[in-house]
Amino acid sequence: MTVAIPLFMVALLAPQINAQTPIEWEKVDRALGRSGTLQGQTYRVGFPRNDLHVTVGAVTVRPALALGSWVAFTETGDSTAMLMGDLVLLPAEVGPVIDALQSGGVTQTALHNHLAGEAPHIVYLHIGGRGRPEALATAVHTALTRTRTPLGAPAPAATPAPALELDTLQIAQTLGAHGKVNGGVYQVSVPRSEAVMVDSVTLPPAMGVATAINFQATGAGRAAATGDFVLIASEVNPVIRALRASGIAVTALHSHLLDETPRLLFMHFWGAGDAVQLAKGLRAALDVMNIKRP
Repeated sequence: MTVAIPLFMVALLAPQINAQTPIEWEKVDRALGRSGTLQGQTYRVGFPRNDLHVTVGAVTVRPALALGSWVAFTETGDSTAMLMGDLVLLPAEVGPVIDALQSGGVTQTALHNHLAGEAPHIVYLHIGGRGRPEALATAVHTALTRTRTPLGAPAPAATPAPALELDTLQIAQTLGAHGKVNGGVYQVSVPRSEAVMVDSVTLPPAMGVATAINFQATGAGRAAATGDFVLIASEVNPVIRALRASGIAVTALHSHLLDETPRLLFMHFWGAGDAVQLAKGLRAALDVMNIKRP
């Protein structure tokens, strides 16, 4: 015999039926071999390439400046997640890493340079995936074992991090955005104003769709600055002109994603000199973009 359910009961039951089971990020930690941080809707885990000694001219690049592999997860419903990430690799590591990721169901969305004239040469592999977060994390961990990337929980620092020796308050005021100090680098993230979508999922800025600006002190108020601007097509050349007017080099222009809306282009840059003057040039570029403003 079929029993009719009153409409008010359907309304009461619907939230329970459609409730999303929260992801247990501890399981992702175990699969990756280290823990991350929850940044709003994004769970992000970093794998700095502390094993590499990379220089650009006279600058020894800190991992937090431009050598930080990372993966990020955002929940998409039914205990599944979307994965995005960026892996810093030596050229000889690329093939084995791609094979391992493909075997684990993680796709590749871009492979290219971010820096110019660095030694040794390094490349950046952008990745994506959707499914059970533990399975995605396992595939990433397997891929990273094909590299010399330090895995497991980070060892405690033997000595305290050196003082940054930069006027971060003045840099923040000049940029119009505040950042944080991480690994001896001042890192600023500037999200776009409009929503970025992939496969009907709105991507939080921490999934790699916010402009990143990093400063590493080089002494006497000077710095090396690098990162990438996240742009729509009409912003590309205005940003190039703003950067070049301040002597900041454009080192790469390319995509990181495959089917995002709106279509995004990523412009990497490198500048060296007075930190505040660099910030002024970078602010001029931000001013011709559609970013969230305070």
